[in-house]
Amino acid sequence: MKAFKISAAAGLFAVLAACGSNTEESSSAWDTIEEEGVLTVATSGTLYPTSFHEEETNDLTGFEVEVAKEAAERLDLEVEFSEMGFDGMLTSINNGQVDLAVNDIDVNPQREEDFLFTDPYKFSYGSMVVREDDLSGIETLDDLEGKRAGGAATTIYMQISEHYGAEGVTYENVTNDTYLRDVENGRTDTVLNDYYLQTLAVEALPEIDVTIHPDIFYHPNNQAMIMDQENTELRDNLNEALTEMHEDGTITELSEQFFGGQDVSEEPDVEFSDDETFTFE
Repeated sequence: MKAFKISAAAGLFAVLAACGSNTEESSSAWDTIEEEGVLTVATSGTLYPTSFHEEETNDLTGFEVEVAKEAAERLDLEVEFSEMGFDGMLTSINNGQVDLAVNDIDVNPQREEDFLFTDPYKFSYGSMVVREDDLSGIETLDDLEGKRAGGAATTIYMQISEHYGAEGVTYENVTNDTYLRDVENGRTDTVLNDYYLQTLAVEALPEIDVTIHPDIFYHPNNQAMIMDQENTELRDNLNEALTEMHEDGTITELSEQFFGGQDVSEEPDVEFSDDETFTFE
């Protein structure tokens, strides 16, 4: 009995020591950020209007870029952005190259198993770009069977396309005009993506004969900053800043600035063709 008690105590000490070690690792990540005064953020720089370069100045800006800048400023931090394609962002978080990523990244249960998210600051849903003259022969999501859908390889929207039987046509870190022109010229039939992003892209490129499908909306979702699971203190501090920004109207102002007067920080009132929130392994 005595030996059992000693063993249990030793085991308990080992567990507590391990927990203490994790806590130290978690807090040290924030301590390093705070000491250096810099928050490193991955983003694409090509996803209008959430992350893009101004035409005249070539400065990086966009809804989430400015949200990240403002949140960092409230934490007395500078921001250094590292531009890359979406497929490299999660890898860069895992290997410590960046502290977090902002790029219209969906919060979903699979990602939450491996990463931390801040509280969401954008609520949206999916739409699809199609050819204007015939809607690319698509009337429902089931009509994606056999169609060619453009997009980045590992995004949720490419996975939804393939779930409905589309053939994925993948791109690296390209701008919206490439996606839309390929739909227009028939290289692809459609691009599935975020409704707000697609609406603004189509409006910005009126010379390309594509449109948002008027009858197909799906995948209600929300977006947030994503970071390593160990960075709990960074997540908590960012959440405090984001709460302040919600309460004082800053996020609404940024949304209206970049999304044509629309407030994406409020959940939309939309009738969905499919109201399932898709998640994939």
